[in-house]
Amino acid sequence: MSATRNSPRIGPVLYYAGAMAAAFYFTFAAVQGDFGVFRRVQIGAEKASLIEERDRLQHEVTRMANLTRRLSDDYLDLDLLDQQARDVLGLLRSDELVIR
Repeated sequence: MSATRNSPRIGPVLYYAGAMAAAFYFTFAAVQGDFGVFRRVQIGAEKASLIEERDRLQHEVTRMANLTRRLSDDYLDLDLLDQQARDVLGLLRSDELVIR
């Protein structure tokens, strides 16, 4: 009589354990890796912030170009010149009173 041996096979267990480990690794990398979902959301938020900053800077450049043109030799805005002289140099007209 021969006794049959019913021992568990280690090969399939190692195969499925390796497959599960690889699946968990790739799932984790897809969600939190360098090119994962969370990084994509972070890049999208950074892009929106940079676009907002670019638009703000473009508006500032346009405003400064307008002020520069208004103070140029070709087009002199006397009201703007008067305002700049008051703000920067602290000048006053002779008919004004200063109240402190």
